[in-house]
Amino acid sequence: MKIVTVESLQGVQYEELGVVTGSTIRAKNMFADFGQQLKGIVGGELGSYTDMMEKAREIATQRMVDQAVRMGADAIIGVRYTTNSIMAQAAEVLVFGTAVKYK
Repeated sequence: MKIVTVESLQGVQYEELGVVTGSTIRAKNMFADFGQQLKGIVGGELGSYTDMMEKAREIATQRMVDQAVRMGADAIIGVRYTTNSIMAQAAEVLVFGTAVKYK
């Protein structure tokens, strides 16, 4: 499945099938969160949070692709990611785009 952030595919004829989305809400456990708070005092990358958000993007992307496959899509264009804080230790990752089928 081709996934691109551009709004259209040059040199390719396609029909738009509709919007596809994928999301997940992730949280760190209390002990990992405590360790990251200590890291925040001295500075530096919060590695376990970076890993959590990378995994969340992978899961959300796969859910979007799965939805596009069910629609019969060949590609997803105009892909965008967004995040939202759900509560102090949880974040949502949402990805969306337009599923297209080549002619």
